[in-house]
Amino acid sequence: MTLLHDAGPRLSLQDFRLLRDLVNQFCGIYFADDSAYIVERRLRERLRDLGIETFDEYYRYLQYHPKAQAELEAAAEVLTTNETYFFREAYQLRAFTDEILPIVRARALARGAKRLDVWSAGCSSGEEVYTIAMLIDATRLFDGWDVRVFGNDISRRVLHKARDATYGSASFRAMIPDYQRYFIETDEGRQVHPRIRSMCHFGHLNLMNQRRSAIVGRVDVTFCRNVLIYFDDASRRKVLDTIYQRLHRGGYLLLGHSESLLRSSTAFEIAQLTTDIVYRRPVPYTDLPPRRV
Repeated sequence: MTLLHDAGPRLSLQDFRLLRDLVNQFCGIYFADDSAYIVERRLRERLRDLGIETFDEYYRYLQYHPKAQAELEAAAEVLTTNETYFFREAYQLRAFTDEILPIVRARALARGAKRLDVWSAGCSSGEEVYTIAMLIDATRLFDGWDVRVFGNDISRRVLHKARDATYGSASFRAMIPDYQRYFIETDEGRQVHPRIRSMCHFGHLNLMNQRRSAIVGRVDVTFCRNVLIYFDDASRRKVLDTIYQRLHRGGYLLLGHSESLLRSSTAFEIAQLTTDIVYRRPVPYTDLPPRRV
């Protein structure tokens, strides 16, 4: 059976499923059968660049070629969707600044450490990372602290844009006026202020690589918003296990508004906040302060 579309190499249903499974094993992204045309259209670019004429030949390349690993990265690059902007899901960001950060601050002080670490897992072009850093700075709760906001993505292209920190109008469609002070006007667009940029760090990371994920270190809060929706159940559980291991005890996980941990993980507990429901790595009873009688 062949999926007939516009001119160019055609992707049979059999080859689609073979390629789909390879990509899934590599980075967790899963494509249902009705997404075959999207995969066909996007991967044609890779076939042209490699001088490969059929998807069957491309599959063999990904299986046996010495540069197969690099090509899997390139395939993931063209297959992933990167769409974000500053101050996305404002209600959740209010919960982060008004309720989560004060708790995190108190717990850090209890550990004897003036350090705050936040992870944006699947950060795309960086708007979320810089939003988090601006929010932290504006609270003034962490003045004089060692603050690090780390963003990762599997796409090297979007990470390059994130490090450049210069954005066009589309990135500002939910911009909060009070935060305009954190940007500098340039000929190429509006660039994040150097002081905020100094708080932010970016790295190329495949969330399915649990060993490599150790570079994140221990974090107080993880944002993983609208990332897991692209994964199958097994991949989702694997990524959530990695996030759990990276969080301090009592650390928070913030998902997208349409996401939940139902059927994916029982390791986290639900934290009911005023404006949002988030997840938290439980604190063992032995770590809790004694109750006053």
